[in-house]
Amino acid sequence: MAITQAPSSVPRGPVTAKLNFSHPPPPGVQAFNWVDKAPEGQPLRNLTLDTRAVPITDIRGRESEFTLDKDAFQVIPNVPASAEESGSGSNFTDDASIAANYYPEVEKLLLDAIPGSTRVFIFDHTIRRADPNAHRKAVQQVHIDQTPYSAVLRVKRHMGDDADALLQGRYRIVNVWRPLNKNPVESMPLGFASSSSLQAQDIIPVEHRNLGGYIGQTAAIAYNPSQRWYYLSGMTGNERLLLECFDSEGLKEGSGVAGGRVPHTAFEDPRTRADAEGRESIEVRALVFGP
Repeated sequence: MAITQAPSSVPRGPVTAKLNFSHPPPPGVQAFNWVDKAPEGQPLRNLTLDTRAVPITDIRGRESEFTLDKDAFQVIPNVPASAEESGSGSNFTDDASIAANYYPEVEKLLLDAIPGSTRVFIFDHTIRRADPNAHRKAVQQVHIDQTPYSAVLRVKRHMGDDADALLQGRYRIVNVWRPLNKNPVESMPLGFASSSSLQAQDIIPVEHRNLGGYIGQTAAIAYNPSQRWYYLSGMTGNERLLLECFDSEGLKEGSGVAGGRVPHTAFEDPRTRADAEGRESIEVRALVFGP
């Protein structure tokens, strides 16, 4: 992908923007969300939003200061154009083509970027489009994609006979995020908070219930003024943002890993011009094992 020079209309620098947190449910009540539709007579979800104006720091020019072990996010610059964007690729319009062309590139990127990693299993991807009628659009609610409970479920679900042995070592879930726009992102940037600023009481486990009976789990986030929020202005297609959803080392005292789970959300930057191009993106989620 040819990356054009960032236009002057790209919002840069610190900003205060509204983020949608969640109010914790009453004591003893399990937060839930029905994935497709709720059973008759039941609500789709039982959490209510708590919208707050939050200062968000632009990390452009400081990307190398942030690491997975300390912050649970990391920026990978200067990534070569994907085979999915040229030749026989579908330009991120066909799932089978994405799996054939882009997944191997993501696997190599993770093995190269995460010291000691020995094995990667990619289990899904999501494409978000700016079209108001798109099936998946940018999510404007602060959340974490996985919890310790759902991370174990993922390993057991995908790794077969190797699962028990893999659960004895270090295992992580990492979301590899990139924009699909040809120009630098102007609207609906992704905000993320350093894991080291997140308190355990901020995390609200949410059951993702399916009518077929399977129950997964993500996490909503309660507002806490100690959280430190960031974004990367004008992201381009040759940059990748690693979002660590879970790291088993983050559960261990003295491991040097500050939590290993990153809250994130799309947000509306109040400086964005009215006719700015809508942000489009792909996120690939992977199990990463080792060391």
